[in-house]
Amino acid sequence: MDTIAAVPSRFQFGCHKVLHLVRHAQGMHNLESEKSRDPLTSYEFSDAELSSLGWQQIRDQWKQVCASGQLKEIEVVITSPMSRTLQTAVGIFHGEDQPDRLDVTSFEDEKVKGDDETSTFNRPPIIAYELCRERMGKYECDRRGTISQYRSRFPEVDFSLIENEDDILWKADERETHEEVMARAMKFIKWLWERQEKEIAVVSHGVFLDQTMIELFKNNKCSPLNDYDPHSRFRNCEIRSVKVFNESVMGLGSDSFSNHCGRIRIPYGLEVVQIRDSTKDNVSVEELEVTN
Repeated sequence: MDTIAAVPSRFQFGCHKVLHLVRHAQGMHNLESEKSRDPLTSYEFSDAELSSLGWQQIRDQWKQVCASGQLKEIEVVITSPMSRTLQTAVGIFHGEDQPDRLDVTSFEDEKVKGDDETSTFNRPPIIAYELCRERMGKYECDRRGTISQYRSRFPEVDFSLIENEDDILWKADERETHEEVMARAMKFIKWLWERQEKEIAVVSHGVFLDQTMIELFKNNKCSPLNDYDPHSRFRNCEIRSVKVFNESVMGLGSDSFSNHCGRIRIPYGLEVVQIRDSTKDNVSVEELEVTN
């Protein structure tokens, strides 16, 4: 008689997590890219900061997550270690702006109400993690700064999971392939699943969210928790919430992933997942990249 191996509790069928996927607010490279493609390669936009509109988007989104009660439920925030994502994560989930970047009224001075009561203000821990970075290489806007610089600017953020002070992942002459980004996203999802928190916010980038995580979810079992078009691209500062079931993660297959410079094998069970066909939306891959 065959024996069935015990399944760890975190992988029991029917288990789920809630993920709140957030694209960073508008960056200066997004703003300038409306005029030309220079922000992708210009050193001036290396590790691009948020624009004035980006800061207003954060303030509006912070009000919304407080008023809806969403902020009280989130146990941890995982963010890409780039200035624009760090600013977005701290702004939305800690209600803090960067006074050296924009002269605005303090977030703390505003009262956000929901159901006729002032919402409880929660500050979940924020952790920076390299796996949810944007597609890396060539474009200066996707080259991160040093961790010591980030620590001084963002004392609220935990950078202990990042091993290297400098950005050794970004290559000036080599662009990460979409297959490599997809494999990195699958590894990231499995890492999220193994964390103890049940409700997690992820602050990342357009290409990473559009062409990886959502594509994975479309072909597995998950449920959207807010109203959005799953075929549309993430807008700046947009939040899409999904309930991800254990079966989705189990379907990702092997844990074997090589680094972004090596050969990538797409795990068994995901061969049907396709990178977004930009021709269907009359949008080129280059146009998708410029708005990351």
